[in-house]
Amino acid sequence: MKRLFLFAMVSLTMAVAWAQTTPANTDPYYARRATLFDLLPVSHDDIIMLGNSLTDGAEWNELFCNPHVKNRGIVGDIVQGIYERMEPILVGQPKKIFILTGVNDVSHGVDGDSIGRAMEKLIVLIKTRSPQTKIYLQSMLPFNNEVRLWKLLKDREQVVIDGNRALERVALKHDVVWIDLFPLFVDENGRLRADLTNDGLHLMGPGYIIWADAIRRYIN
Repeated sequence: MKRLFLFAMVSLTMAVAWAQTTPANTDPYYARRATLFDLLPVSHDDIIMLGNSLTDGAEWNELFCNPHVKNRGIVGDIVQGIYERMEPILVGQPKKIFILTGVNDVSHGVDGDSIGRAMEKLIVLIKTRSPQTKIYLQSMLPFNNEVRLWKLLKDREQVVIDGNRALERVALKHDVVWIDLFPLFVDENGRLRADLTNDGLHLMGPGYIIWADAIRRYIN
């Protein structure tokens, strides 16, 4: 009986954690964006920008003057959320996939090593289903709670650093191109540069120019 009770409590805890960290069934914007991406075709010539709100916020095809660069970022997404919406992308066997995500996982209390394990699962999926696709894994960017307080990210700066180390290890293990963007965006106090953001987390236009310039040679 005691064993049964413990099992029930563990199951309930897991269910609650899943509800808190999976945006697909709870956020209307996420659903609108995901269902659109389900219908938009992906071809072998395409370059997919995959991620959360940071990716969602850019006009990538205009930044690179290339209609084959396609945005598949969704505000609020986590690594597991991306994993669950990969099928419409992988069916097209795209030429390249650029991934930048993880900060929402950090805000949900996930540690750096767990982010690395989730990313490894995603990369193995891509390599299995679309082996010719070249994968580019980008580091998480810093945030700045001095510009605006993100309560769920309070005192979580070190988790981003730990997560980036874990992501780099995954990239090396699976022969994925590692792109460390973090140093380009961090100030002397370890925060996202205040001149590149208006809310401490998301990028203003100049931030996207820095990002685009950093990966342009990989796009081309």
